[in-house]
Amino acid sequence: MEAPIAQSGKSFEGFLVKKPYQPPSWASHLNPIPSHVFSLGHLPTPIHKWNLPNLPKNTQVWLKRDDLSGMQLSGNKVRKLEFLLADAVAQGADCVITIGGIQSNHCRATAVAAKYLNLDCYLILRTSKVLVDRDPGLTGNLLVERMVGAHIDLVSKEEYAEIGSVALTDMLKEKLMNEGRKPYVIPVGGSNSLGTWGYIEAVREIEWQLQTANGNGGFDDIVVACGSGASIAGLAIGSWLSTLKAKVHAFSVCDDPDYFYQFVQGLLDGLEGGVCSHDIADIQNAKGLGYAMNTSEELNFVKQIAEITGVVLDPVYSGKAAYGMMKDMAESPEKWEGRKILFIHTGGLLGLFDKTDQLMPLMGNWRKMDIQESIPRKDGIGKMF
Repeated sequence: MEAPIAQSGKSFEGFLVKKPYQPPSWASHLNPIPSHVFSLGHLPTPIHKWNLPNLPKNTQVWLKRDDLSGMQLSGNKVRKLEFLLADAVAQGADCVITIGGIQSNHCRATAVAAKYLNLDCYLILRTSKVLVDRDPGLTGNLLVERMVGAHIDLVSKEEYAEIGSVALTDMLKEKLMNEGRKPYVIPVGGSNSLGTWGYIEAVREIEWQLQTANGNGGFDDIVVACGSGASIAGLAIGSWLSTLKAKVHAFSVCDDPDYFYQFVQGLLDGLEGGVCSHDIADIQNAKGLGYAMNTSEELNFVKQIAEITGVVLDPVYSGKAAYGMMKDMAESPEKWEGRKILFIHTGGLLGLFDKTDQLMPLMGNWRKMDIQESIPRKDGIGKMF
């Protein structure tokens, strides 16, 4: 079994190193193949059993912890950036541009990774029209982005919808080029055919983990959130081509399944994959009220799962995907009975800090400690560490 590329970086010399890339043998016919990859994540990420409540009969759920791929960079975006930033450096870029929502995990990861590689980072962040002229603050991902010195341009959701992400990044690219800079544009979520290699490589990692686990067998299904498309594209074609052969289910947290089937098809065609997205992926709608918007039921689910299992899901991606999966299991248990499922936790913990007002009514478990008057007291006896 081929070891994942991360296994060559077990020493301190393996981190933040640009390496020649050799694809898995089962993906060697895809085109184009990246020439290099940067080691940015703490990989491989662990897999462990996830003791979710109320599962269908004889159903097992295991968790792939891509939320543990590195605190500042954590999540699925790191895998894409390993390939995208290697290309940026190869092209001689001195800065990168990317775009996303005001609490974009991808933008935060890009800002940190760019600084690791001595590149400036320019972020175009989408926010509401009433906030576009105000300081965006320091909540969640914004704190990390601004700590590492990312340049932030705010656009309203209305402007974003009317102009589009490609035109907006092109405008900023032209401006920077006129100033003598050499910008490299990374699309929304890092989702293009090059970024897709991040989760093709993740499939090789999962294969290797299964091979080295004693008697763990394989997985019948893989479940993941879908927000920009490349993660599901990489997982789907990787599972289809490799020995994994797991059915890949994606729960879309924005747009709709038809859009993602079409977008994923474009990514697959860009790799000369020779397969239809409908044949290798099952995409369901889990966006609820809309992107980055949550019902009280969804947030209560995230709170309950944390309380029962110790696993904290983000409210935008994995939280909605897990909620959608558990809802589907409750409505159609026969579809999942007896199956062994791998759920990909794609990170995004910092997004919870933008939901504190909604989460507060769900919290309890605090009180002032009751200390009886009869308890002896003496000044200075308690050390304040």
